[in-house]
Amino acid sequence: MYWKRTIERYLSSVSRQFPVVLVTGARQVGKTTVLERLSRRNRTYVTLDDPRVLSVAREDPALFFERFSPPLLIDEIQYAPHLLSYIKMRVDRDRKPGQFWLTGSQQFHLMKHVSESLAGRVGIVSLLGLSRAELERRPETSKPFVPEPAAKSNGTAARKPSLQEVYRRIWRGSFPAIALHPRVDRDLFYGSYIQTYLQRDVHELARVGDQAAFFRFLRASAARTGQMLNMTDLSRDAGVAPNTAKSWLSILQASGMVYLLEPYHSNLTKRLVRTPKQYWLDTGLCAYLTEWNSPQTLEAGAMSGAILETWIIGELLKSYWHNGLRAPFYYYRDKDQKEIDLLVVRDGTAWPVEIKKTASPTSDDVRHFSVLDALKMPIGPGGVICLCGESLPLSKQVRSIPIGEI
Repeated sequence: MYWKRTIERYLSSVSRQFPVVLVTGARQVGKTTVLERLSRRNRTYVTLDDPRVLSVAREDPALFFERFSPPLLIDEIQYAPHLLSYIKMRVDRDRKPGQFWLTGSQQFHLMKHVSESLAGRVGIVSLLGLSRAELERRPETSKPFVPEPAAKSNGTAARKPSLQEVYRRIWRGSFPAIALHPRVDRDLFYGSYIQTYLQRDVHELARVGDQAAFFRFLRASAARTGQMLNMTDLSRDAGVAPNTAKSWLSILQASGMVYLLEPYHSNLTKRLVRTPKQYWLDTGLCAYLTEWNSPQTLEAGAMSGAILETWIIGELLKSYWHNGLRAPFYYYRDKDQKEIDLLVVRDGTAWPVEIKKTASPTSDDVRHFSVLDALKMPIGPGGVICLCGESLPLSKQVRSIPIGEI
């Protein structure tokens, strides 16, 4: 059974405008599934995961396009990036929209080839795993998040998820193959996923020789989700050189595993830190790597707050990316250790957000919001995303935001 995705409307719009559409994202997030659904069988599908097809694509691209003509869906285009030059020649002869749909799981090298070959000819879309709205079959309610006042909130919180339900979703993750099928063995799925990731994507990107060291790095990085990035500590715990850790972190970003939340800073103040925070984009994989064996132990454990923050940041990212928008997200931290989990900065206005594992937020949870006055920019209404059952005012400009609203 197919689960409708928020991104479908945006993908259709992009395909009507550009001759080439590229959908990027981690393996198994549903890139091919959603494109096949939208093509309604009027498009030839070919995957470069097939060694025979890949051999033709690499050795004789002209023959490849004689055999497979548009409208065409090419899966895992990163394995034969030189095909992009041939696609460019074809669309330059015929600019008809929607001729080529491409998917790619490795943005690092792929985006370089795309920018060189298809500038101005390709619409690029980023896809993550299933959002909470998609899982609950209400993808149309997923709107770009801004902590609006309670009077303007869209009221999507039709049902308050229980603490147990929230952490079960966090623990299982958002890959469709596991999120939609509760009988799928979670440990078996993620164990196989890691092996595929190590053997294919990592090998393609970095030729990692010591897979055991890379696995230690994965675990060390996952244990630090929701924290400021400290390459020295990360490399020490993984047992590798700092430059190696930096290179491997770029691989995690390139393959859609990790998101770096940049700190907000401006020329008006020099007291803000410049170190990003890292978040794993799938909390199930993160929990698997850090060896939490059940939702209950995860909820009661040391990572409970950090993994909840990670999940919420991921949900907010989906509200932008799946609507075809860049997420204008930052965090705030100054050298006096005053921190705000998230700043949504749009049209010159900053909306502050705190994320708390509590059902009873108080005004003390937003005491640092006042430091934003130093930014000399308009500050919008703020919020505390938490486990409360309903939205209540915490101050004149700040309210609690139930998880059900995101």
